Amino acid sequence: MTDIPVSIEAAVAQARSATQAAIQAGVPRMMVQLVYPELEGMPIAEQFYPVLQELGLTFKLYFPDAGAAALARRDWGNPDFVVRGIGELKAVMEPEDQAYLFVEPSSIEVSQVEDMCTEAGDRFVIMLNPKLEDVATIGIGYAGRQLRERFLSTLEPIYYLRPLDGAVLLRRYPDPWQVWQETATGYQLLAEVAEKPSGEALDRILFGESTADPSAPGATPAPRKRGGFLSELQGFIRALTQ
Repeated sequence: MTDIPVSIEAAVAQARSATQAAIQAGVPRMMVQLVYPELEGMPIAEQFYPVLQELGLTFKLYFPDAGAAALARRDWGNPDFVVRGIGELKAVMEPEDQAYLFVEPSSIEVSQVEDMCTEAGDRFVIMLNPKLEDVATIGIGYAGRQLRERFLSTLEPIYYLRPLDGAVLLRRYPDPWQVWQETATGYQLLAEVAEKPSGEALDRILFGESTADPSAPGATPAPRKRGGFLSELQGFIRALTQ
């Protein structure tokens, strides 16, 4: 059973483990999301990209713009892999590449990113904390939303972590989606489902109208409360973003 991470570092470690499993299983298009508004992409990317080195892959890492890429190269001591902005002329894909890591691509870049993914062919592509679902930033109407939704449908969410009010929504490849609820003694698994639960489906699970995984001990929902997991992580988020 997947454990709830108690820090951002632990969450990134889980994400790396899920990525390794997905790559070894041949998943071509991957999405990794740690859903915290305060979280910045660069420090998370710095903790995350070593999984590609550990797998011995030749890869390129892309930021939304050239300025962020230049800052990363400086802060990371000019690493021995390519770090570029999505729109840079030097952001070319080459035959020897085996994987591409996109850090926080937004709805503004979705068309460019989709074209690059097409060019990538059967090589591995990972979207780290993409901002593609932010409708407010699209500004290109219905056609833009269609493009975004079509592109999102090609990505397998191999790691997803989102704290809720007294609960956690978690997916770690190859496990199913899990809904955990905070109790006085820790976290209790309420349900495991094949698809990402949202809206009414999530509410039904959290308020006890859905049956949890029968193999999970103690599946009766407990009273929800604030704090706990989310409160514990705020310190780590602040440390990363200072």
